Amino acid sequence: MTIHDTLVYINTTYESISAQFNRIPGSAIVLRYVKSSYQNDPIRSFLELCLFLFAVRYFLASKYSYSKKDFIKLSDHEINELVEEWQPEPLVAPLDEAGQAEVEKIPIIIGPQGPKVKLASGKSVMNLASMNLLNLLANEDLKEVASKTIRDYGVGTCGPAGFYGYLDVHIQTEKDLAAFLGVESAILYAQNFSTFVSAIPAFSKRGDIIVVDTGVSLPIQKSVLISRSTIRWYKHNDMKDLERVLREVNQQFRGQPLTRRFIVTEGLFSDTGDIADLPTIIELKRKYKWRLILDESNSIGVIGKTGRGLSEYYDIPATDIDMILGSFSGSMVAGGGFCAGSKHVIYHQRINALGYVFSASLPGYLAATVSCSIGIMQKSPELFNQLISNSRVFRAVIDRSQFVYSPSDPDSPIIHLFIKEEVMDSRKIDDEAKLLQDVVDECVNNGVLITRHKVIPSQTVFPTTPSLKICITTGLTKRETEKCAAVVKAGISKIISKVPKI
Repeated sequence: MTIHDTLVYINTTYESISAQFNRIPGSAIVLRYVKSSYQNDPIRSFLELCLFLFAVRYFLASKYSYSKKDFIKLSDHEINELVEEWQPEPLVAPLDEAGQAEVEKIPIIIGPQGPKVKLASGKSVMNLASMNLLNLLANEDLKEVASKTIRDYGVGTCGPAGFYGYLDVHIQTEKDLAAFLGVESAILYAQNFSTFVSAIPAFSKRGDIIVVDTGVSLPIQKSVLISRSTIRWYKHNDMKDLERVLREVNQQFRGQPLTRRFIVTEGLFSDTGDIADLPTIIELKRKYKWRLILDESNSIGVIGKTGRGLSEYYDIPATDIDMILGSFSGSMVAGGGFCAGSKHVIYHQRINALGYVFSASLPGYLAATVSCSIGIMQKSPELFNQLISNSRVFRAVIDRSQFVYSPSDPDSPIIHLFIKEEVMDSRKIDDEAKLLQDVVDECVNNGVLITRHKVIPSQTVFPTTPSLKICITTGLTKRETEKCAAVVKAGISKIISKVPKI
């Protein structure tokens, strides 16, 4: 065959294929697209052709089969032996001796929670280990509201708020909470922990910057870490160090594309009991043009003339705080958490906060409990004066101890007691946590239930110092609170005095 004959054959074949292709419905559109695409971007046309050929090969290829020579033929007897020998790994590692001993020492309360409780051992004790700060658990109106809501709505919603889990009680609670705090809007979360790990990452992403107090609680630590933002830490409640960090960050990122920048701190610190210097923080956030995220889990319903938290305590408008986060598991004796702020901040979370979008919403009876708790606080502002009074009575006794000190604010009902440095230096204390547990046991034996502040060291960003944690309650009188303080002080003295000096 000559070259001329070959070209004629190719041309004839091409015309025949074209004629057959043009008979296919829509072929003209495909041909026009290919010509236009090739003229505008030939590389794209080549890649699309490669993808098309790969797809054709993939669907026409035979199923992949394993080579039988790679397998070992087992008899039924051998298979049964392997099945009998197999032991699944435990979901949770078994407790060591120290862990088992600690679990066995946990007091078990028989009957309802309250300022005075009965333990499984039969002993009655005054309870300073519960966050029932305002003694709302004893309020009959609150119990009736919770019971009625359970009868009307059941114990759960079984769906996220964006689907069918958003009830009228949720709407009312969000309105009550926003009005109580003095902000435009609020949103409810079903779990305390997920409030923080949902709300913060919803706004701060990779490339954004977060400056965080080193003393924040574990939920905040985890929240800023999973946000994948750039994190800078400043010394606990040190405003000079905060300004230094803000200034350094602004200088470091000057001239670069603008990013979202947040200061994150707690109102009343759960790990120490001291209170953030909110006026200075707001002054610095305005000076360096940052936003403020404030965790008020331990300050809402606790401090301020009417329990509205840190903004009321310092007489600062709540609208000066960009985002207020918190938990209902404290003085409001409910469950779940919340975020409060401007309506734009809240609307954004309704479609971007993972814990809100994908988790079942807060049970209706817990939402109703929050609204009822807010109503009780507004009707009984004297509760907060009594709470502060009891806190100061306790501190007046315990501050005279020669073995421990408290960094907690005098107005804080959450009091942490740490062993003094000179005591640690002068005595042979091998295990500080165990020593404090002995103090707890001694106090329980003498009719006062307290607890140790417990953390999981492997989960925290910064190491924590063991401490005793005291939760003052209005359910006890001043005399009873003073008696509790005397018991705790005597227990500390008795246990630490037994430790030999160096």
